[in-house]
Amino acid sequence: MTNNTREKVTASSPTGDPYLLTPGPLTTSPTVKQAMLHDYGSRDSTFIDLNARVLKRLLRIANGEGTHVCVPLQGSGTFVVEAMMGCFVPADGKVLILVNGAYGHRIAKICDYYHRDYLIQECAEDVPVNTEELDATLASDPAISHVVVVYCETTSGILNPLREVSDIVARHQRSLLIDAMSAFGAIALDAREITFDAMVASSNKCLEGAPGVGFCIARESALQQTEGNSPSLSLDLYDQWRAMEKNRQWRFTPPTHVLLAFAQALSEFDDEGGVEGRGNRYQKNCDLLISGMREMGFKTLLPDNLQAPIIITFHMPANPEFKFNAFYDGLREQGYVIYPGKLTVADSFRMGCIGRLGLEQMQGALDAVAKILAKFGIDKIINAE
Repeated sequence: MTNNTREKVTASSPTGDPYLLTPGPLTTSPTVKQAMLHDYGSRDSTFIDLNARVLKRLLRIANGEGTHVCVPLQGSGTFVVEAMMGCFVPADGKVLILVNGAYGHRIAKICDYYHRDYLIQECAEDVPVNTEELDATLASDPAISHVVVVYCETTSGILNPLREVSDIVARHQRSLLIDAMSAFGAIALDAREITFDAMVASSNKCLEGAPGVGFCIARESALQQTEGNSPSLSLDLYDQWRAMEKNRQWRFTPPTHVLLAFAQALSEFDDEGGVEGRGNRYQKNCDLLISGMREMGFKTLLPDNLQAPIIITFHMPANPEFKFNAFYDGLREQGYVIYPGKLTVADSFRMGCIGRLGLEQMQGALDAVAKILAKFGIDKIINAE
């Protein structure tokens, strides 16, 4: 196959690409893709106005008008997570990181790079963060200035108890920082109900734009206190905010095409009914995918009460005939891309239910799985204990 030949797949999106059942990047709508077919200068008033509308809309999703501000940043989600940690935790601060997956550990690695003092409160990847232990740790260690939590930990797909965490951190008068990368836009995060100093997410994931822009929704009074904290020029959220307050422009070249797509994606988000509408579609996708896979014998890592409608982790079958690489390739050939597991507690793989996907695509993926199992000669899935 030459580089100019498009690979043929059985099922495909309207633009001929396989459906992405992954944690991101994700399948986007044709109209979101189409929005990127324009060129705008970064100082063009049309682009500046569009950028302002995007930031205002993001703030409204979080119900943060009047108390919070939205600061965008170039790059993947990890860029803005790193920016949050570098800006909001001063050099003399101390962070308590609530960890139940790889993304919590990534935050600890950021703290290592920035020489920020931190503690890790860790539990297993299939267990929510422990709020009783959080309460006790904050009571016993007054040096802790900040707590950081991953709202939906896509290592497993678990939803952490954000409201409980927020209430405890607020009661102890500490600062809460939230990685909401895989939740924002589909699972409620209301600034009037959750007390936080900063929350970060990105243009893709549940908002279904193209990857390339992260954003921080920050309590304005807290952001004002971060001046001079950032160890990085390009990741300085305070400086980015002040520059945009002054002239509404990005300090450095913005990803104009990604922002055009983002504006279109947010319009489609509104048309679907916002957080409630988007979350309902994802929940239906999740329910069908889980029930269909269980009917074939696959076992989910998480019980239903802990499962977020974002990405589902399945135990790897113990059948000797089941080879994950062949399973992955077989699904890809039929037009469905899944994701390997990222667990330490179990051998697993993951299937996402977010992006521009609906029940038709979920059922198509289930049919593709059934075909591969038949090809493997597997009548019944064996789950390792």
